[in-house]
Amino acid sequence: MIFPVACLLVRRLPGCLMVLARGEVPKDAGLLVLRHENAVLRRQISRVRCQPGGRLWLSALSRLIPRRRQGEVFAVTPATLPAWHRRLAARKGDSTSRRPPGRPSTAPGIRKLVIRMATDNPTWGHRRVPGEPAKPGHPIAASAVQQILRDAGIDPAPRRAAPAWKHFLATQARGILAAGFAHVDTVLLRRLCALIITGHGTRRAHLAGITSNPGGAWTTQPARNVLRDPGQLTASARFLIRDRAGQFTRSSGAVFTAQSIRIPASPPRAPGANTICETMTGTLRRELSGRLLIANEHHLRRVLTEYMAHYNTARPHRAPGQLAPAQAPTRPLQINLAGHRIRRKQIPGGLTHEYQIAA
Repeated sequence: MIFPVACLLVRRLPGCLMVLARGEVPKDAGLLVLRHENAVLRRQISRVRCQPGGRLWLSALSRLIPRRRQGEVFAVTPATLPAWHRRLAARKGDSTSRRPPGRPSTAPGIRKLVIRMATDNPTWGHRRVPGEPAKPGHPIAASAVQQILRDAGIDPAPRRAAPAWKHFLATQARGILAAGFAHVDTVLLRRLCALIITGHGTRRAHLAGITSNPGGAWTTQPARNVLRDPGQLTASARFLIRDRAGQFTRSSGAVFTAQSIRIPASPPRAPGANTICETMTGTLRRELSGRLLIANEHHLRRVLTEYMAHYNTARPHRAPGQLAPAQAPTRPLQINLAGHRIRRKQIPGGLTHEYQIAA
């Protein structure tokens, strides 16, 4: 700011010298003209706005004019000149222009967390969501959450009506099991049947048994074995979906109904009513039985046991967000794979692979 003012003084200095060198009559005439122009301009405008350089020039010339005549010459009052100086001194120590406007923006990680909480919990609003980040020690205002949700296209105040079908079915899926048979033909064209039970909510699959004669008496025993094992899927099961095949007799159904598990009647010839088992059967055909020759029942049991471990612990699924059923409840943290070595494991016999971070 000092450099422009110095340039202004240098430009005005020759003009001042010329005024001093003139005679009295031209000088007085020029002053009268300037006073008349000043009076005309005062009648046309209500307020004079000066730049900092002009203010400095007027302040310097005010020293040469008596105070009683300053009101006739200048378009400002005498009290304005000291006010300009006070404003200039105050601006020297003001750092407002160097600060970014507004309050600091919310970190991207906190924005993603807020959007995720609002998406996972449809009934949470902008006053409920701030309570979760505050528990680990990161408080956030409700107004900030409200703005984040609005920018993401999410209603900050969720509706209080009944839930949508998507959320209703997702909630009920945790208590639904699906049972179905998958058949495999051996090298000698002997047909083997494997009973697969899958959980709708977790997508975790369990091999209940393998036989070449899946009659009603045989189906009852695998059902008892599934219910006896405390580590299986029947802890929170409320419904069992199955087709109308003859293998599912009344005695096998009584094993589940005794544990308060209802078996709704499915429509005849409607594979879409049991899509989870149909999908599981297609997956086994594409990834296992369609690419591997099975010798006998012992071979099929060993291969299916190994594949079920891969299916539940390492194979990603679309329903739980491209995670394995064993990973879905914990939601592993995101890491940078560029800084780690990846180890490959063949499952089973090289038909497919697992990829893990090397220790």
